[in-house]
Amino acid sequence: MIRSLFLIALAAFLLVGPMRPGWAQAAQSGGEGRVTGLTLPRLASIRVDEVNVRTGPGLRYPVIWIFQRRHMPVEIVAEYENWRRIRDWEGSEGWVHHSMLSADRSVLVLSETATIRKDRADTAAAVARLAPGMVASATACDAEWCRVTANGYRGWLRRQGIWGLYPGETFE
Repeated sequence: MIRSLFLIALAAFLLVGPMRPGWAQAAQSGGEGRVTGLTLPRLASIRVDEVNVRTGPGLRYPVIWIFQRRHMPVEIVAEYENWRRIRDWEGSEGWVHHSMLSADRSVLVLSETATIRKDRADTAAAVARLAPGMVASATACDAEWCRVTANGYRGWLRRQGIWGLYPGETFE
C-alpha cells in the first residue's frame, strides 16, 4: 500500500513538474537572463513614481504591493518576456514590467544617518546628511565611496550602511 502511494506521488510529480509555466523556471535561473542576455542577478532602480508589483509576469496576476518611490534600488533576479522579477532591500520579490525599471543606479540609506562629503575622506566637509530610507543616485563607486546626488546635493557617500551595491562592486 505505501509503495503504491509512493509510486502514484512520484508519477504525479514527474507529470506536473514539466508543466510548470516558463516564468517559474525563469525565476530559478541565474547567470544570464534568457531575454536580455544580461547578468542575473543585477541591480537597477524604479523608473517611475508608482509601480505595481505582481505575483506573476503579466497583467492577469494580482498586485501584491505598489512601489511609490522613484529611483528606489532593486535587484533583478529573473526575466520572462517583458517582465522582470525584482527583489527589494527587505528581500520581498515580485514581477514588474521592464519599462518600469531603469539601469540607473541608486542606493538606499539603511544606517541611522549617512553623510555626503565634498571629497572621499571622513575628514572632508559635510555637504548633506541623509536619514534612513532616503535614496541617492549613484554615478560611480570605488571600494569605499560612491559619488552620489540626493535632493540636489552632490558629493561622496561611504558605502557602509547603504543598500544597492554588491560587495566589492565598483563602477564609473
